[in-house]
Amino acid sequence: MREDLDGRLRRLRACRDADAVIELGCDLVDAGRPEDAERCFRRAAELGDALGWFNLGNSLAARGRVEEAADAYERALAGGERDAWVNLGLVLEELGDLAGAMRAYRGAGAAGDTQGGLQLAFLLHEQGEHEQAIAVAAELAATGDDVAAAVVTCWQWAASHDTSLEVDLRAGADRFPGARVALAALLRVTDRAAEARFTLERGAKLGEVQAWLPLGNFYAEDLADVEAAEEAYRAGIAAGDSYCHHNLAVLLADRGDLDGAVEHFRLGAADGDDLAARALRELGG
Repeated sequence: MREDLDGRLRRLRACRDADAVIELGCDLVDAGRPEDAERCFRRAAELGDALGWFNLGNSLAARGRVEEAADAYERALAGGERDAWVNLGLVLEELGDLAGAMRAYRGAGAAGDTQGGLQLAFLLHEQGEHEQAIAVAAELAATGDDVAAAVVTCWQWAASHDTSLEVDLRAGADRFPGARVALAALLRVTDRAAEARFTLERGAKLGEVQAWLPLGNFYAEDLADVEAAEEAYRAGIAAGDSYCHHNLAVLLADRGDLDGAVEHFRLGAADGDDLAARALRELGG
């Protein structure tokens, strides 16, 4: 297989068939050769192929070269590759260009890409534009998008704690992890602790990062099981939820491990958690 790929790669400069060049690039990605794949996608782009620019953007983004990726996606769009809208939005978000990201997500939505519409809703929600975010997601839900419907219900619960949303939260739990967490919260406040625990543990087993923090809280607050809580917070940190640092730090401080607490407050603060930063200041760390 390697000899075949190397032979095809040696003929790259002479090849004027963009489809064949892109196919080789994809084969090289699958073979774990991203630098060689990038060469292929650049060649396809040089041949004027919009899909070549799109794949080049993906290759660059995967390797952290987001500014170059944004340029490649723009060129793909100029060539008519509408699938580039969402990916352009993602790299612009990473670059901190939120206005540009919103423009890209709106472009994706106008092109009929529901993922772009949802990304726009998420970005609006993160910026505190909750009503506008719900309106965007609700519009998608009205077209029959089950994920968007689950997102809307999750956000409605966060705003109202309306227990009449239970049916919709149950329907959305397997569509959007946040809906499962919201369902567990509803079950806790309606005195169904055993089912709440089962719901969160199921989310954790399914690999849903959002489940670990509330699961740790459940163990600590409802069961007074600090060992299980610590394991849950640490699992959440390993899965990428930086907010677990704060809760783990509080648990460590409560049992006298101030050095451990300061370390995790510091890690949480470094990842942008305001609660962890405030606690760190109070400790003088």
